[in-house]
Amino acid sequence: MATEKTRRIKDLDTLKALGHPLRMKLYRAVYVAGTATASQLAEQVDEAVSLVSYHLRKLATHGLIEEAEPGGDARERWWRRADAAISTRDEDFRDAPESAAVHAALSRMHARQLSEMYESYLDTQAAWPGDWRSATFSSEYLLSLTAEELRRLGDELNEVITKWRVHGQAARESGDAEGRENVAVHTYGFPFRM
Repeated sequence: MATEKTRRIKDLDTLKALGHPLRMKLYRAVYVAGTATASQLAEQVDEAVSLVSYHLRKLATHGLIEEAEPGGDARERWWRRADAAISTRDEDFRDAPESAAVHAALSRMHARQLSEMYESYLDTQAAWPGDWRSATFSSEYLLSLTAEELRRLGDELNEVITKWRVHGQAARESGDAEGRENVAVHTYGFPFRM
């Protein structure tokens, strides 16, 4: 079974640091790139290098990213993610109103960014080759579960996604990049009532 380290964010200061929309985008961009400079990231997010550098340092202060070995241009500071993945849980922030509000705001912002990512694909899907368009999926499943069953389902989905993430990373590292693209998989599991 594929395993990787996941950092569960439990402190309010780190949650606040990640809760800035540009920082979340930068964290995601560093995650996808593996290593990147502020200049490279500034181009991706269409912001000034000085602003991107400031936000990268904030992410580093909270251990979300860290300096990496210099890449092609050793004159610039290179960054990489500090952990394989991060997660937050409502249960870690529900004891105080401020903490709960910050976690809820971060969760809403994250959901908006995920939606924007998918909408961006939908806006450009005609430009993707047919095999990629055929492989793309979007599904909704409505289940009747207990809270424990929902937790187990989430754990199983995480195991499957982790296996494929490790596979894709190993393939890229071995030079198998032909036809390989970055892929976003968004899953949600939450209770609802009609």
